[in-house]
Amino acid sequence: MKIKEIVLRHLQMELKFPFTTSFGTFRTKEFILVEAKDENGLSGWGESVAFVSPFYNEETLKTNWHIMEDFLIPMLKEKEIAHPDEISSIFEPIRKNNMAKAAIEGAVWDLYSKRNAVPLYESLGGKNTSIEVGVSIGIQDSIEQLLAIVKEHVDEGYKRIKVKIKPGWDVDVMREIRRAFPDIALMADANSAYRLEDLDLLKQLDEFDLMMIEQPLASDDIVDHAQVQKELRTPICLDESIHSYEDARKALQLGSCKIINIKIGRVGGLTESKKIHDLCKENNIPVWCGGMLEAGVGRAHNIALTTLSNFVLPGDTAASSRYWEQDIIKPEVVVENGTIDVTNKAGIGYEVDRQAVEKFTVAEKTYSL
Repeated sequence: MKIKEIVLRHLQMELKFPFTTSFGTFRTKEFILVEAKDENGLSGWGESVAFVSPFYNEETLKTNWHIMEDFLIPMLKEKEIAHPDEISSIFEPIRKNNMAKAAIEGAVWDLYSKRNAVPLYESLGGKNTSIEVGVSIGIQDSIEQLLAIVKEHVDEGYKRIKVKIKPGWDVDVMREIRRAFPDIALMADANSAYRLEDLDLLKQLDEFDLMMIEQPLASDDIVDHAQVQKELRTPICLDESIHSYEDARKALQLGSCKIINIKIGRVGGLTESKKIHDLCKENNIPVWCGGMLEAGVGRAHNIALTTLSNFVLPGDTAASSRYWEQDIIKPEVVVENGTIDVTNKAGIGYEVDRQAVEKFTVAEKTYSL
């Protein structure tokens, strides 16, 4: 197939409630929605997960737009694409900028699946027709408020509760959660808030029988994490440190973690995500799919990826209604008792609501190839 046209749209959506992590608070989500059209006018959709500010990683919405407009889109001009796996090879001369690459690649994967009249998850090799999901809870104003939110999501049936932590909001918080909910599947996400000298504090988290501690140390580290993992009973899960198959391979070789969180945008697309999944499966390392406050298109891509066999831990793909008054897909993503039923419709399996997209769009540009 040939991509004949790409449309970039800058969308802005209000979150239902502020979401706070160790590196900041989000009240709105701005992102780029990518539409790729073939010669027949069929559309595939992708979503950039880069934030407005470079807190999570070095990418931002503006840098993604620049990289897509000035480099990635021109690289697709006149290209005959037999399979979406080729996109990562085409984009290989551009270093990093993984979220920009993943957004376009995701649109191509959706388009490819629609052209073949199959669900995206089948194109990826997924088998699971339902997936278990958890929920991610940001830092709250008080422990009482946090416990109320945990109870709400436990009652809704979510299969795993993830709680954001940071220095000063960690051991005592987890202790109170465990006291109130002794049997839930619970994990802590540090978003790189700690250092090697915090080892004694991190070891205190072993008391709470956590599924994992996600990314306790620096976002570019795999060496110190290996030292910490040797000292902890609790599995370390790496997130920000893993940008590629090679990063994952080296982390496993060093013993830096026992679990890996695969985020499509962070690693540069579905093709690279599959490679990391396969590597971890070969090494008996479980994986799960993390969230980036995605709107419906990105959420649909996460669902498709999670159908692969080694996604054995609940991911962060909560229901659309957890974050948005209105999503940009129809129907919206629905979670029942902690489970999402995977649709068999072609492509991402959800119809993009063009009226909603228009409502949330603040800028757009079309590129002819």
